[in-house]
Amino acid sequence: MSVIERLLRRDAPALPTTIGDLTISPMRRRDLRNGVMDIEAVSYPRPWSRSVFESEIAQMRSGARRYLVARPSSGRRDIVGYAGIWFAADEAHVTNVAVAPDQQRQGVATALMLALADDAVARGSTAWTLEVRVSSVGAQELYRRFGFVPAGMRTRYYENTEDAIVMWCHDIQGADYATLLDSIRD
Repeated sequence: MSVIERLLRRDAPALPTTIGDLTISPMRRRDLRNGVMDIEAVSYPRPWSRSVFESEIAQMRSGARRYLVARPSSGRRDIVGYAGIWFAADEAHVTNVAVAPDQQRQGVATALMLALADDAVARGSTAWTLEVRVSSVGAQELYRRFGFVPAGMRTRYYENTEDAIVMWCHDIQGADYATLLDSIRD
């Protein structure tokens, strides 16, 4: 792969794209001040700092990371959610999925997960994984819809107080997984 192809990541799905009534596009540094940091602050007891996000965004150039933001397609410029994924060998790891409180349970996280799934499949990942809070039943249900199953626990993973469930989804290159994603999209 040439340097230009690597920079353009031709194997990645074209973005921005529309899923439902949302526009999904790559996260940019300006998105941090335009909604991402606000959502981060209300979503996590120990939110990532701006510098952590900037480091993750910088790693997008190499193809090691992918961060996306969701906005209403109606023309409003407000960011209503974001998500990230990193790639290692033939696996992908979901780093975060967060949605503005007033937009939760309206399909934003599903749209972001679809975009991440498309990206993981396009990049040749054979499986993807994530950690989710034991108390976050809604998120666990979302991830199960995408084929994730519990595979283990990380004790006191969050803020050294709450356990995490490690979830995996294997065989994402197959026709069955493509059918699952199509059914979620519909």
